[in-house]
Amino acid sequence: MQAIYEIILAALMGGALCTVAQLLIDLTSLTPARILVLYVSLGVLVYAVGLYDLLLPIFGMGISIPLIGFGAAIGRGVRETIISEGAIGILSGGLSAAAAGVTLALIMGLLSALIFKPRSKRM
Repeated sequence: MQAIYEIILAALMGGALCTVAQLLIDLTSLTPARILVLYVSLGVLVYAVGLYDLLLPIFGMGISIPLIGFGAAIGRGVRETIISEGAIGILSGGLSAAAAGVTLALIMGLLSALIFKPRSKRM
């Protein structure tokens, strides 16, 4: 029963984040790229103020999979690198923390392009 409760909470949080993003697309002049940057920045902010670690046990994958989780990972990497290496961590910490996710996205994009025949959209 606990697993079902966790799945429902994760789906509600993930769905709420997607709903807000869709509303931003529909009701504002924000482009999807700007919303992406907004969500990643929000993830860094939520991590920086300490809310991410409080929300993660409650919402699990509903908050860690979307872009907010990616932003929190960048924030965590910056913080850890600043502690261990000093101010240079501001520049290098986020990249090292996000390297695995970015690498996986690039590899999956390459494999998709090799498996499927990419073509331009027709307008």
